[in-house]
Amino acid sequence: MDAVTKDRALVGAADANAAQRPSREEAMAAVRTLIAWAGDDPRREGVIDTPKRVVDAYAEWFEGYEADPAKELSRTFEDVQGYDDIVMLREIEVESHCEHHMAPFLGKAYVAYMPTNRVVGISKIARVVEIFARRLQTQETMTQQIADAITDSLRPAGVAVLIDAAHQCMTTRGVHHRHVTTITTQFTGVFKTDPTLRQRFLDFVNR
Repeated sequence: MDAVTKDRALVGAADANAAQRPSREEAMAAVRTLIAWAGDDPRREGVIDTPKRVVDAYAEWFEGYEADPAKELSRTFEDVQGYDDIVMLREIEVESHCEHHMAPFLGKAYVAYMPTNRVVGISKIARVVEIFARRLQTQETMTQQIADAITDSLRPAGVAVLIDAAHQCMTTRGVHHRHVTTITTQFTGVFKTDPTLRQRFLDFVNR
């Protein structure tokens, strides 16, 4: 990716007004600055290799900026033998970072859609969650992005997304409430208009 885009829906799009991505060496220098700001000596033996480790970790934690959810959902299957009920994945691991403090938030995602004339490989749904999670995020935005990506690519009759996560920006700093989780939901199509179908989804979540 040549530029950090202002619109998170766009992946790898060039924008003349966007900040240019720093080099690996510049990122490592920034970590050394943070180590020194924290009060330690970046030349100390125990932390001398920390900048490299941090940059490597960030490359993994934020690899979602390099991936395209639409590409993951592009291969679909139309031979569903008349299947017209819920397709749902439960307890997809969510490992993301709060965009306000860059602190992790960890939890589970539950994603369902009602197919019309095509379905997608189930691993692709989990991959879409992973792509959006591996960006700086708010949980509310991520929930919406997952629903929108599935809607745009599969054109289903409806999508349901629920995420339940604990935010370390709340558990390890600030108010220090360790046993609080945040639940966000997004319902589209028949999941929004049909309360019975929506309740079935929630029953599957709580099963």
